[in-house]
Amino acid sequence: MNLLKQTINSISKLDYFHMEESKKRLDSLIKPVGSLGKLEDICIKLSGIYQSKYFDVQKKAIIAFAADHGVYEEGVSPVPQAITKIQIPNYVKGVSGVGVLSKFAGAKVVAVDVGINCDEKLEGVLDYKIRKGTDNMSKGPSMSKEEAIKSIEIGIEIANNLIDEGYKVLGIGEMGIGNTTPSTAIISVFGDFNPKDITGMGCGLDSNGIVHKANVIEKSIKLNCPDKKDALDVLSKVGGFEIGSMAGVILAASSRRVPVVIDGFISYASALIAYNLCPLCKDYIIASHFSAEPASQKALSLLGLDPMLNMNMRLGEGSGAALAFNIIDAANYMYENMLTFEEANMNI
Repeated sequence: MNLLKQTINSISKLDYFHMEESKKRLDSLIKPVGSLGKLEDICIKLSGIYQSKYFDVQKKAIIAFAADHGVYEEGVSPVPQAITKIQIPNYVKGVSGVGVLSKFAGAKVVAVDVGINCDEKLEGVLDYKIRKGTDNMSKGPSMSKEEAIKSIEIGIEIANNLIDEGYKVLGIGEMGIGNTTPSTAIISVFGDFNPKDITGMGCGLDSNGIVHKANVIEKSIKLNCPDKKDALDVLSKVGGFEIGSMAGVILAASSRRVPVVIDGFISYASALIAYNLCPLCKDYIIASHFSAEPASQKALSLLGLDPMLNMNMRLGEGSGAALAFNIIDAANYMYENMLTFEEANMNI
């Protein structure tokens, strides 16, 4: 708990002076003011995060956490739970969705086991296993409060390690069959939404499966009564280990003044946990893409975030964050290399 408290207490506001300096440069470039839209917004935000008019975003990493979920036994996913164990090593090998997109972006992928339902060590995957999956939230809390804190602090530790190694941009990803169920529950709690209105297909449920999944989420919330004013209570009652760990990365990056790029639907739930622990962390988040899950707009509205991409993606893994790394690079390259009106001798 000490690491979590110290991290939250270290998060401060963006540097508005350097944000204004960045905007002045952008407005002086040979283009109509504001005409590069979100590319300009990214540069201004990065100046505020890094406290500098110019910045280095070259060294980037995706941190992907994997865990299984007790609620899987309720039939909330059509995919075998063993896929969690099978797929996460492929992230590091560079052959999964996030693996190939990260390789293309020149980014490192760090895969972390925080709760996969297996005994063996997985090739290339860091072993921070809390235990072999959460409990079934439809029968009781997913985890203890202590485990919720531990999951967050694992994310903080790994993010801090990468920042200490010189990484300047972090992205978050995950792997966990059935994890759209706790994610939808978290969003339902924070937004007071009816699960039946926002539950989606996840890995491919049919219409009957979606109805059943929504009923399981509704039952879980009624049984556990998570307190929306207490993010740790929400995480422990209806969350997942990987969801907590991604929230930890968001908090750590914010405390170290490093931008953190969130992915899709599962990461929205993590961002809500982090945001409700420390609202200031929102300023350090860059939303990569708009997930095809039905609760996405509601979750992003709760966060006040506007994603840069809408690609009909719903893979997860960190794939959207890895794709967005290229846009961040493009924004910075434009910012550094485009001429100003003065430099171009265009005195209009």
